[in-house]
Amino acid sequence: MTMVHREDKATAEGTRTPWRIGTRGSLLALTQAGTVRDALIAAGQPAELVVIKTAGDLSSDPVQKIGVGVFTSALRDELAAGAIDIAVHSYKDLPTAQDPRFTIAAIPPREDPRDALVARDGLVLGELPAGAKVGTSAPRRAAQLRALGLGLDVVPLRGNLDTRLRKVSEGELDAVVVARAGLARIDRLDAVTEALEPVQMLSAPAQGALAVECRSDHGALVEILSGLDDAATRASVVAERSLLAELEAGCTAPIGALAEVVESLDDDGRIVDELSLRACAAAVDGSDVLRASVVGAPADAEELGRALARELLDMGARELLAAEPDHGSPTRAVSSPATDLPNPSPMENSR
Repeated sequence: MTMVHREDKATAEGTRTPWRIGTRGSLLALTQAGTVRDALIAAGQPAELVVIKTAGDLSSDPVQKIGVGVFTSALRDELAAGAIDIAVHSYKDLPTAQDPRFTIAAIPPREDPRDALVARDGLVLGELPAGAKVGTSAPRRAAQLRALGLGLDVVPLRGNLDTRLRKVSEGELDAVVVARAGLARIDRLDAVTEALEPVQMLSAPAQGALAVECRSDHGALVEILSGLDDAATRASVVAERSLLAELEAGCTAPIGALAEVVESLDDDGRIVDELSLRACAAAVDGSDVLRASVVGAPADAEELGRALARELLDMGARELLAAEPDHGSPTRAVSSPATDLPNPSPMENSR
């Protein structure tokens, strides 16, 4: 079922038919799609939002049960049918297999991809007492939280961001871990008690990035949307997602990945861009974590991601992801040769 969201419709003056941008109806989804609408309008392209109801919005079951595909397939169905011209997705929710009917015409500049802790009494992660109840919707977050060995009681979590934050403010949970990007987009960073650094928790592949999608046969619109694309964000997301695809894992698997384009010096002392990619694969119970990283050229983003995935597979990632929980195994970190070199991260030092 669809309905046009007109209460905050803002289109450029003129007689051209607005581009119809499909989105889910949550505050976060509307805010994300609204940034794309506003960017199109600023470029002289009238646009409006169209809200798409999905089965996932009507279900209270965990995401792992209903599948994140219900959130993206409804938008894609409307896009294929011509009911909308553009779909805006949280990129991490998209399947890794490419659908030839559609083109990701733009990946706008990414929000900070780190996870964020929202805890009672302003506590940071290391201050939570053993047994504290910490809610999260993602096996990836749960696995990495358990791997820290803090004795936390990690519990499943569902609901929109306001619902999750309310579980802390009302005392049902001691803390929740959510994507910092979502809180930033709905102007709720005041609730964050700690932004979790990648050494504590690697974010989901493509976390914080948006995918602006249209039909592949709509060449004129592909060209228009390409003006919203950010090259560094695209390279980072391609590396992270190609790693996920090579591991043959879905977006709910306990796999973290973070790529960043950073400045470096070549052998002649010239400043060049490099793509730094870190990744981990974890046992769901947190008993074992494999870590690896690699550095290369942004133009080689896809192969860098696949190469790092193959390294994790050689280290036993497939067996680890498929294994039954084993609380007796030690957590371990193994690095590729590239990680032995200093690699300061502007993302880690930004806050």
